[in-house]
Amino acid sequence: MSVLILHRNPLEPFPYRDWLADHDQPVVVLAARDKIESFGEQVPRDTLGLAHLEVLDHYDRDVADRATALAASYRPRHVVALHEADLELAAELRVRWGLPGPRPADIRPFRDKLLMKQRAVAAGIEVAPHAPAATAAQVWAFAADHGYPVVLKHRAGYNSIGLRIARSPDALRSHLDELYGGGSRDDLIVEQFVPGRMCHVDGFVRAGRTALAWPSQYQYDLASFGSDPGPRIDVTLDPDDPLTGRLLDLVDRVLAALTRRPGQLTDHAFHAEVFHTPDDRLVLCEIACRSGGAKIREVFEVMFDVNLAEAELRTQLGLPVPAVDRLPGDVRPHPRSMSGQLLMMKRPGLVRAVPTPPTEPWVRRFWCWARPGQVIPPAAGSADFLTAAVAAAPTRGECEARLRRLGDRVAGQIQIAEAS
Repeated sequence: MSVLILHRNPLEPFPYRDWLADHDQPVVVLAARDKIESFGEQVPRDTLGLAHLEVLDHYDRDVADRATALAASYRPRHVVALHEADLELAAELRVRWGLPGPRPADIRPFRDKLLMKQRAVAAGIEVAPHAPAATAAQVWAFAADHGYPVVLKHRAGYNSIGLRIARSPDALRSHLDELYGGGSRDDLIVEQFVPGRMCHVDGFVRAGRTALAWPSQYQYDLASFGSDPGPRIDVTLDPDDPLTGRLLDLVDRVLAALTRRPGQLTDHAFHAEVFHTPDDRLVLCEIACRSGGAKIREVFEVMFDVNLAEAELRTQLGLPVPAVDRLPGDVRPHPRSMSGQLLMMKRPGLVRAVPTPPTEPWVRRFWCWARPGQVIPPAAGSADFLTAAVAAAPTRGECEARLRRLGDRVAGQIQIAEAS
């Protein structure tokens, strides 16, 4: 008997052997080659101490078949997925093999943005005006009713991949010609653009209640990943920030709305994104039942000494998570310090120089996924990074100031020339 892990991520942030050192079952991992290589990692030549590690050249095409083939040999007792795009497949495999864990019906409200928003509205939670976008005519009608800008996105999308913002009829016409070509489709949703700064709340649900959560605020536009070459700063909010309690309360309501029917999604990480509008409203953008991407897991670890991905994995396997298990049941824990992340997106060209790793003690982690002489492509999504750093500070203001100084220095050291 074993645990099967579907892994659509780089390997370095997910040290499964260490996380499961006390686990007495073989660990089988199916990994995506493109995700490993896009973060500058070498594809392993061995199993990294796991019972089986298989790196797939065509992950989307082959992962379901390879999982089925491996199940015959390793007879998994658990199937785990920590990436948004694998959650539904993992749920389907659990049903097929009669294994414990979340079912497709548990996952769907967190994956289908149309269903998600319908559930939220029914619970009295504000979301952007939206509609199914089966045809171009429906989108035109929506724009006529709600004005510009309008946003087109995949109902099951992630990392802002495929997201389109149309600020004029001409821009919308171009997007619609590309997306529909005169036909129809059932995988898109259209929304009214919501102005304001995007906040996010990350945390962990244990036995159906929020055991741990904290809000942060992006100081950049998520959708600008392809056009913004500068430092992108994301910082946690102070405990006494007027938004902190409001965001935590809102996300509790969202989680209740999406899991109100009895199911098996009772222990999981989550990542919620919420607009804070210029007129001080909180508008739900979306929420996922998995840990946040970028370096949110590492930021959370600085604050609470809890890695949300590790906690989710161990909980699904019935293993203890001491840092979560000892939390009081009736008090919302506060972080040990404020934290935040600095991100810089990939941009195409020949890498001439990369940043010097910072030595400041408040820089808890630093990554660079490029090397001199390498030709890199443009960012394909909001998680396609060139460099990243995680910082700590006593307050949100000091953390942001530190990250901005570091970001200016890193940006000045990166040299990327036009590829010949």
